[in-house]
Amino acid sequence: MMNLKSAGLLMLLAASAALPASAQNVAVVNGKSIPTTRVDAMVKQMVQQGQKDSPEMRSMIKDELINREILAQEADRQGIANRPEIKNQIDLARQSIVIRALAQEFLAKNPVKDEDMKAEYEKFKAQSAGKEYHARHILVEKEDEAKAIIEKLKGGAKFDELAKASKDPGSANQGGDLGWAPADAFVKPFSDAMVGLKGGEFTKAPVQTQFGFHVIKLEEVRDAKLPGFDEVKGQIAESLQQQKLQTFQQDLRKKAKIQ
Repeated sequence: MMNLKSAGLLMLLAASAALPASAQNVAVVNGKSIPTTRVDAMVKQMVQQGQKDSPEMRSMIKDELINREILAQEADRQGIANRPEIKNQIDLARQSIVIRALAQEFLAKNPVKDEDMKAEYEKFKAQSAGKEYHARHILVEKEDEAKAIIEKLKGGAKFDELAKASKDPGSANQGGDLGWAPADAFVKPFSDAMVGLKGGEFTKAPVQTQFGFHVIKLEEVRDAKLPGFDEVKGQIAESLQQQKLQTFQQDLRKKAKIQ
């Protein structure tokens, strides 16, 4: 004898089988169905991009899918998908989609842990600890030009006025100001000369780099200011995710038979 649970399941299956095709498809174009799930997928993408689900949006998506289907059918009629160069593009696009899905699933199963991010942040702090320098410079092509500028500075000329003649377009109109930066942000001859100065001093001899000849003035020195953990947490998480994916890829490559 059939129990109530079995009877209910049969009724549900019968009702599902009786649903009209129009309930499962958003449209049928030249006999080919466009499933409602395709609309749902596009709605999900647009909502993730910040748009709001609405009947107007769904109507627009429906029209777009119909237009795509019409064009795709015409492309198939002309045999475009069978052309070698198009096949290669289709294969590459398919690979990109499935690889992205694989990466997302891998990261969902192997999430970056909070303690790993904090350990990475502490490593970053240790590597970044040090000094920051607020410097100015005047860049010229010839050593004699730099020497002439130094003599003018010794005579009381203002650095920011002389900097207007600098060949560095990024700082010339800022009085030669380079802002705050660690010493290793500059090429070595420049940084070596800069760190040897005291606040308010300028170089008494031209400093040559691959860019030309510099006259450097050091304004101030301070302990490096580092962003807080919460400010860089997202960047750290992304970096650790990339490391996980690279390790995953390398492990798969080791196991692969490549001829």
